[in-house]
Amino acid sequence: MANNSPPVAASSSEVPRSGHHGTRHRLEYLAAASLLRFLGWLPHWLARGVGAVLATLSYALWPRLRKVGLFNLRLAFPDWPGRRCRQVLFGLFRNFGRMLADFAHFPSLNRKNIERLIIYDGFEHYAQAREQGKGVLFLTAHFGNWELSSFAHGVYGYPLNFIVRELDNPLIDALVTRYRCLSGGHAIEKKESVREVLRAFQRGEAVGILADQNTLPAEGAFVDFFGHPACTTTGPARLARKTGVPIVLGLVIWDASMRKYRLRFDPVAWIKREDPEEEILVNTANFTRLIEDYIRRYPDQWLWVHRRWKTRPPGEPPLYPR
Repeated sequence: MANNSPPVAASSSEVPRSGHHGTRHRLEYLAAASLLRFLGWLPHWLARGVGAVLATLSYALWPRLRKVGLFNLRLAFPDWPGRRCRQVLFGLFRNFGRMLADFAHFPSLNRKNIERLIIYDGFEHYAQAREQGKGVLFLTAHFGNWELSSFAHGVYGYPLNFIVRELDNPLIDALVTRYRCLSGGHAIEKKESVREVLRAFQRGEAVGILADQNTLPAEGAFVDFFGHPACTTTGPARLARKTGVPIVLGLVIWDASMRKYRLRFDPVAWIKREDPEEEILVNTANFTRLIEDYIRRYPDQWLWVHRRWKTRPPGEPPLYPR
């Protein structure tokens, strides 16, 4: 599926002038659009170099994220020395820089050059799920280059619906959405996701759902994650149980030996139970375990700077220091 669309980042003369957007939003938008345009104009290898510099500066100048990341790593790997935790966290920031450069180059990616950046690994698992004609629940996480996951899948000829949370700045949200959808994908706003997802499954389409972030008790359940209870969305399990769609785990993994990404697919078996709520809980725990297995294998590719254990079981004190 070729994509020869021109860059979509706006110049200063193209900044939306609606009175609904404040000065701060407009300035943030202009900065983000200019950065994406600049990185997209550079050769890819040089854009990655700039991304690495920006990532290193962010690591040095963003103490709040460092603090959360190190706290999470010590929680997940209590036997690790501090040096190991810092190395993994710095590797994560380098991954952010690579992601930014790759995202900026989305407009220039097409079927002829996509394999220079990412290849399939285990595609037969996705194909087998797709052949059932019920749609596919594409289970994923904030792992590797998660933005590239749905985009590359679309370039390869399999456009994906994906659930997103609207960004606080609506101008940047529209900009990011345009980039994300250049390969034919469709963004589904989280607030309206259930109806849209069901319609997509009825059409036999695939839907990507990130299943690794902290959620509120009303939206999730506590399951084990690195030996600690983590409030986890039950949405994917409820959708799968309701619709009977096949599930695949799809993660974009940076392969240092190849200097490119692998979009890895694994089949996910559905675990049946007589009690519906127990079935939801068991499968949510299984989804989380599968994601954890990959994080343990590639610890510097997961989003450690997110407060994954922020929601606590009833009666438990806050885990994160203020």
